[in-house]
Amino acid sequence: MGVEQLFLNPELTIAAFFGVWVGLWLPIAIPLAIVLKWHPQRPPTMQQKLPLVASLYVIAPLVLWGFAHLQQQSFSVYGLTWNPRILIAILGGFSIAVLGLFILYGLLKILGWLVWDSEQVPSLLAALPPTLGIAVWISITEELVFRGFLLNQLQRDYSLAIAAIISSAIFAVLHLVWDGKEALPQLLGLGLLGMILVLARWLDSGSLGLAIGLHAGWVWGIASLDTAQILDYPNHSLKWVTGNGKPLAGIFGILLLLITGAMMWAIATQ
Repeated sequence: MGVEQLFLNPELTIAAFFGVWVGLWLPIAIPLAIVLKWHPQRPPTMQQKLPLVASLYVIAPLVLWGFAHLQQQSFSVYGLTWNPRILIAILGGFSIAVLGLFILYGLLKILGWLVWDSEQVPSLLAALPPTLGIAVWISITEELVFRGFLLNQLQRDYSLAIAAIISSAIFAVLHLVWDGKEALPQLLGLGLLGMILVLARWLDSGSLGLAIGLHAGWVWGIASLDTAQILDYPNHSLKWVTGNGKPLAGIFGILLLLITGAMMWAIATQ
């Protein structure tokens, strides 16, 4: 099969992309996993996960560039163009995400379902700068792959709605690779997150700016709080409501996504 025939079939193009991506990563990942003493049957610790994810995400833009080059395209077709407009959209999305998290955790505290450990505030302040860099990097990479390349390929055969559902389902299920069974309670939330980020790209006229900002804000806020271990959930029986540190596993996190999507829609359609 020639390159031209490969790109005529979106499913084959997608399979080839993920195959090449993983194929290039494995020679790095296997020795790295040995050094880190990580076994695929066990969810990695944060110390193991960060180097593995970093090595995987370093490769992604190179593979995307290769596929775009073969199709005689640039990253702009995926919704990534570096200009003042996209930077404004990123900052806007980031602000919306952080504000939403602030309201979410604030409500949980008011209801007595969450306790802040004030002694860990210095740890939180120390965690903010490094997690910001990681959050932006992860968000740009994942948006390029899932809301950029993958969504574009699926739209060649399906409507935007169907393409959004499929790409969001793939996005959610792939989290099982890293977190195993621990990710199961978050699958619905992760799928909905993917849908909200597709909506963000659509509302942003095909640009990934708003989606990157939202994604980065959520990752930054949650990762910073998790790293600092500043939150405690005294009532474990309410895990299905609060998520106990994993907002997408709780009703409140789902509501946050739905409200965010509704607000963006309302603003964009005024």
